[in-house]
This record gives sequence, C-alpha cells and structure tokens, in this order.
Amino acid sequence: MSIAESVIRTIEDKGAGAFVESYDPAEQNMIINMGPVHPSTHGVLRLVLELSGETVLDCRPVIGYLHTGIEKECEDQTWRGAVTAVTRMDYLAPFHNEQAYSLAVEKLLGLEVPPRGKYIRTLMSELGRLSSHLVWFGTSGLDMGAMSAMFYGFRERELFLDFYEMVTGLRMNHGFNIPGGVWQDLPEGWEEVCDSIVSIMPGRIDDYESLLTENPIWLERTKGVGIMSTEDAVRFGATGPIGRAAGLDWDLRRDMPYEVYGELSFDVPVASEGDVYARYQVRMAEMRESVKLVRQVMEKMPEGDYKNMDPKIMPPPRSEMNRSMEAVIHHFKLVTQGYTVPAGDAYAAVESPRGELGAYIVSDGGTAPYRCHVRDPSFINLQSLASMAKGGLVADLIAVIASVDPVMGGVDR
Repeated sequence: MSIAESVIRTIEDKGAGAFVESYDPAEQNMIINMGPVHPSTHGVLRLVLELSGETVLDCRPVIGYLHTGIEKECEDQTWRGAVTAVTRMDYLAPFHNEQAYSLAVEKLLGLEVPPRGKYIRTLMSELGRLSSHLVWFGTSGLDMGAMSAMFYGFRERELFLDFYEMVTGLRMNHGFNIPGGVWQDLPEGWEEVCDSIVSIMPGRIDDYESLLTENPIWLERTKGVGIMSTEDAVRFGATGPIGRAAGLDWDLRRDMPYEVYGELSFDVPVASEGDVYARYQVRMAEMRESVKLVRQVMEKMPEGDYKNMDPKIMPPPRSEMNRSMEAVIHHFKLVTQGYTVPAGDAYAAVESPRGELGAYIVSDGGTAPYRCHVRDPSFINLQSLASMAKGGLVADLIAVIASVDPVMGGVDR
C-alpha cells in the first residue's frame, strides 16, 4: 500500500478532518494537505498530495466541504420553486443550471417554449459563458502572478453583471429560466446595452491575449504542463474546454443542438496539445465565438411570447387578477401548491462554460420532483486532476487546477 493509499484509508476510517500529514524518512516522501482553505484550489477543495521534494507523486481530491444538499432540496420544492435551488449550484453559470433543469421538466410536460423564449435563453447563456470565462481568466492569471489579468477580467465582468441585473433584477442566482420559457421579457433598452458589451469585448480580448499569449513567464508556466491526452479525456469523461483542448471535438451546442443553436453559425475551438496553454487558447477562442453568437441572437430575436402561456403551469397576468377572483385563486394554487408533472423520468443537457451540464429528473406525478440529479462538469472534470498533476511540480499543480476551472458549488451539490 502506497503512502497516499494509507492516507485515504485513514481519512475513511477517522473522517476527513483527521490529521494526515506525514513524512517517510526511508523514501523521503511527504504527505501534505493542500486545502480546503488554500486560495489556489478555487474553493473548498482539499488535495492530499504525496510529494518527493516539490514533485507530485500522487494527488487525491477530497470533496464534500461545501455540501449544500441542493439536489435533495429540490424534493421539498415545487417544480417551479426548484429553479431557485438549482441556479445556485455552479454559481458562475446560473443560467445554464436553470436551462438544463427547465429543459428536462419540459420534456416530461411535453411543453414547447415559444421562439422568443428560446432566443432569450440562448442570449443569456452565451453572455453567461463570457462572464464565466472572464472569472477563469482573472483567477488563472492571479494564480500565476499576472495580477493585471485579475483586474481586467473582473472589470469586464461587471458589464455583464449589470446587464443581468437589468434583465432579471439580480446579479447572480437569477431564477430566470423556468419550465416553459423565461420569467419575464427583456426590458426596454436591452439592445443598446447588449450591443455596447459585444462591441467592447473583441478589443478587450485582444488586450488579454497581448498580455499573456506570448508572455515568456506565462509560456513557461503553461506550455507542456498538466498534459491530458484525448484518450484520457474520453476515459475521465472530461468535457468542455479541457476536453476540447485535448483534441476531443465535442460540443453539445453543435453535436446535439438544443434551443436555437441549430439556427446559428459558430465554430468549436479545438486544440491537440492538451496542456494548460491549450486550455487557455481554447477558452480565449470560445469567448470570441460567444460574441459572434450573441450578435446573431440579437439580429434574429423574434417578437411574440417569451414563455408558454399554458394556464396549467403559468399564473395569470396581474391585469387579469385585478378583475377576476378565479384568476386570484388560480394564482394562489400555482404559487402554494404548484402544478403536477406526469410520472416518468427525463434527462437534458446543455454546454456550460465547464462542459456538459445535465439534469436528470424523476416525477411520481406530483407537484414536486421525486428525484433531481445533476451531472455537473466540475465534479466530472476533477477526476482528471490527478493524472495531469503526477510528475509535475507543486507550482504546476496550481496552474493545472486553474486550467480545470472547477466550481465547488457544482461539485458539492
């Protein structure tokens, strides 16, 4: 049994809080904890490392420090109320969380979303991809000493958060995508604000790339570091930018189109090197593609309803409630009791900023989910961390974690 295996056995026997740091004088190997409060683990991720000097011999992720019970919480909510729970999982991609869940519920209901609702969802999803990648850019740069990247990335992210607040009333955890469409229509003046954002971003992305792409320190820290092969990407189930950076040419928006992606034109950036630098290149290219997608959505945005107005699932408009007691009663029942969903199960997936984000739901015919389970890409992608870290330096491990871009809210859901 290796030192790392004995450490994991200790954790299992005594609990995750057990003191496990050790040193083997014969082999001159050390077992140390990195996290769960280390700033470069991007959340409460704990890594049990076996080191020989500064070389990583083994790396075991230990999760569970941020367990929120969101999946279980869905069982105590109505089908509509569960949206406010799932939006909080991957808190950098709340629109994608809501979208995957809503698509699954719509499958069970046999519900069709009006074209305008689909376009609004797609608009917010691509803006969400941009704002999530900006957080990745800023934190990755900061992890490796490029503090300016943090300032630039979060400066631009504020533009997106302001737009989210304009549309949904909230900067995060919006509860905006709901079964049947979106909660409310885009506000007056949204086109001008959105156009200003996508007009600014190409030049800002140029600035980011001029800062890092040929920076010798950045190249030294990222090229040839944390390599993952295409075979390993398939073996670990890695999706999203880290899978595409390893040559896995797979993107749900193109290969299993949902919403209106089949009507839009875009490229899927793919690299073959599979290292930290390739993941950087793929995400930067993805930001440019998202800008193109947002422009297309703006140009093609149709008029009409933004949600399915089936009275079985949607409350009546306030104007009707002002003159009809039946409408008031109907609204009260939908808010307090909710609507029923036919018995069965369904799975729906979307391409989140971190990869395939899927929602599997089960209904027993009641007004609340019987079961809700989420395939979160952060959880799946963490499996590849040990393989990429072995043989590298501890400093390389920091770069690898940043390139995986995990969100622990999605891991410990």
